[in-house]
Amino acid sequence: MHPENPQQRSIAQIADAVRSGALIAYPTDSCYALGCRLGSRDGIDRIRSIRRLDDRHHFTLMCRDFAQLGQFVRVDNDVFRAVKASTPGSYTFILPATREVPRKLLHPKKKTVGVRIPAHVVTQALLRELGEPLLSSTLLMPDEEEPMTQGWEIKDRLDHAVDAVIDSGDCGTEPTTVVDFSSGEAEIVRRGAGDTSRFE
Repeated sequence: MHPENPQQRSIAQIADAVRSGALIAYPTDSCYALGCRLGSRDGIDRIRSIRRLDDRHHFTLMCRDFAQLGQFVRVDNDVFRAVKASTPGSYTFILPATREVPRKLLHPKKKTVGVRIPAHVVTQALLRELGEPLLSSTLLMPDEEEPMTQGWEIKDRLDHAVDAVIDSGDCGTEPTTVVDFSSGEAEIVRRGAGDTSRFE
């Protein structure tokens, strides 16, 4: 799929598949990710199985824009300004979740969830067509230090485990910068593709 000019018909087909419960591998502005519908228990279990994740793993809600993000997390004024200034972009923010987020996705103690707004044309087109966030996790395989960068490579290795792969060429290997705002103060959990200077 063209990274700057994705075909709308293809985007619509993928969105329909996600609504029907499909698990997809798709490109983002940091690296490839696994995604499924927000309420898909099967999708969550499949992501956990592929990546061998435990219950403490923070899933990310991939949101189209700030209005959508605000439906799923609570953001006070100071945090709002910091997050707004960094989106869309290669950042994941950990924030207190609203009741819109299924309990299974929450951090068991903190009741938080990761959210982000990607700066990738294909991902934005898919989120716009879908009309809801995509439940997402970086496509990093167990015991590997870097994510796969090419759609064809993902298809070769995971064709049996996912329902569709959106191949938009090389995505890079650097994951998002993760900033935890659950206490009201910025705590950098992971340094990645996003500049951390404004949070230090």
